[in-house]
Amino acid sequence: QVQLVESGGGLVQAGGSLRLSCVLSGGIFSTYIMGWFRQAPGKEREFVASIRRNDAITYYTDSVKGRFTISRDNAKNTVYLQMNSLKPEDTATYYCAAKRLLGSVYTESSYDSWGQGTQVTVSS
Repeated sequence: QVQLVESGGGLVQAGGSLRLSCVLSGGIFSTYIMGWFRQAPGKEREFVASIRRNDAITYYTDSVKGRFTISRDNAKNTVYLQMNSLKPEDTATYYCAAKRLLGSVYTESSYDSWGQGTQVTVSS
């Protein structure tokens, strides 16, 4: 049973930075495509970023390109989301997700396992 545990959320002022971490256990991390999603109050969960397993190619939603960076450390079973130049509209609960099968990295339903989420609040 794969488990994902996120950490690193918190309260930060606009323009600040945070780094989220997500540790995977119960599976072989290097075989998983990893993603980050977020859900703001009253809104649907949305794709933020994803990183492939073999070539580490990354994907981002347009609103975070140039500000967020997803990376992975297979030796530590960990995926990171470095978030810079944070804006109030980035406020949300951020979820880590993992998938093994091919298919769209942008689609929530294609991911098999999810973490519990970590809250990010950006004040103006």
